[in-house]
Amino acid sequence: MIILGIDPGLERIGYGVVSREGSKLSAMSYGLIQTPKIALPDRVRIAHEEILKIIEAHQPDAIATERLLFTVNKTNGLDVAKALGVILLATSEKGIPWCEYSPPEVKQSVVGYGSADKRQIQFMVSKLLGLQTAPKPDDVADALAVAITHAFRSRISLRA
Repeated sequence: MIILGIDPGLERIGYGVVSREGSKLSAMSYGLIQTPKIALPDRVRIAHEEILKIIEAHQPDAIATERLLFTVNKTNGLDVAKALGVILLATSEKGIPWCEYSPPEVKQSVVGYGSADKRQIQFMVSKLLGLQTAPKPDDVADALAVAITHAFRSRISLRA
């Protein structure tokens, strides 16, 4: 199973493609999509096009995103929601199953502690995927963690 994990954002979108074969997880690809500070419609178009390129390159069986949490900056949260919208559009256009996980669910699945910090997530992501160095920046590590979470959770649901 190939899973595309995404940490949505407007300026920076982290992505990670993880393969699961039995109990073995491996990172196929990961990185950061950065949109320039231009008009919002152009930024979301770029995000959509880049997500489609990743989908085309890796043909994922599932796409998982991190659920948005609106905290202090609601304006930023709304812009991130717009970027998430085009990610979901690409998912729908390609007919790929989608799931989302809250940050505490991701932390619990990957680290075993729902309030884990960024360093703990990076450490466990690198250990679980056999990476020599921790993936950076945080957006990329978070995207890989989302993909790992889906790999773990989808295994559970397959057994049920």
